Amino acid sequence: MWLNEEQVSDSAIRHYRAKLTSTSPNYVVIDNLFDEAKLNDVMDVLSQPTHWQTQTHSYSELYVDQSKWHEVSDEERFVQRDSWQRPTSINNSSRAKPAQDFLGFLRSQTFLSFLSRVFNVHLTDINVGEPEINTNFFRLGSADFVSLHADDSPGREVCLLLYLNKTWNTNAGGELVFLGKDDKPVTITPLFNRCVLFDPASEGSEHWVNKLNAEHAAGYRYNVTSWYWSE
Repeated sequence: MWLNEEQVSDSAIRHYRAKLTSTSPNYVVIDNLFDEAKLNDVMDVLSQPTHWQTQTHSYSELYVDQSKWHEVSDEERFVQRDSWQRPTSINNSSRAKPAQDFLGFLRSQTFLSFLSRVFNVHLTDINVGEPEINTNFFRLGSADFVSLHADDSPGREVCLLLYLNKTWNTNAGGELVFLGKDDKPVTITPLFNRCVLFDPASEGSEHWVNKLNAEHAAGYRYNVTSWYWSE
């Protein structure tokens, strides 16, 4: 069981829904949503140097290749990070099974039903062409960045961010920052097993990630990003 039962009880879900409707943007932070031992197994996979590939996005074009990236101005660049590449060989898939299983769970009917209850909307992958590409692991190094952007898209109802950083130094940077409203940004530290759920169409949901402080960040900042749609 990936989920901690006490975090998905009826009373917990009522609390999450109340929080969502009282914040700008509409978001909720859930600590210890998932089983810690299972996430430790996932991190054993992600901490390996293999299966990571640099990903770059500009404001005008997603998935910019490296040859074009050097032609893009600094102002046009909004993402540089590593994304996890699912193993293709049988041996590698076996070793990566905990990470693969977790990505699969995040798109399972069990988890979709949980999110549907929290957001009071029916989430489904029925019209999503490639659901698996909308849920993945990412890591940021000290040279990487995620600049201000919005995650809204037609039919996209929920965005999930889950952080996988053990013993994170609060001086290390890497905080998620929502634009918020009335000049009151919302800052969230990327602690291990901290899940952030938000409505990407809600006011102030535009966000960025603070740069890592190389002096205090021991290695990479890891997270899962997942997007969900209604019919």
